[in-house]
Amino acid sequence: MGTREDIVAAITKGREAGEAGQEPTACPYPSTSILRTAWVKGYAPARRAREKDRAD
Repeated sequence: MGTREDIVAAITKGREAGEAGQEPTACPYPSTSILRTAWVKGYAPARRAREKDRAD
């Protein structure tokens, strides 16, 4: 897999984790990896949307 594909996959995995309600510590990437940033980019909006839905 190339770098772009890896980043897209990390964003997707992060979004799925956020939608599933997993904790941020579920990130499978080490803190030194650019893929961690991509994972968080997918995770954060999905988690916020899930929390907003639960609050309504």
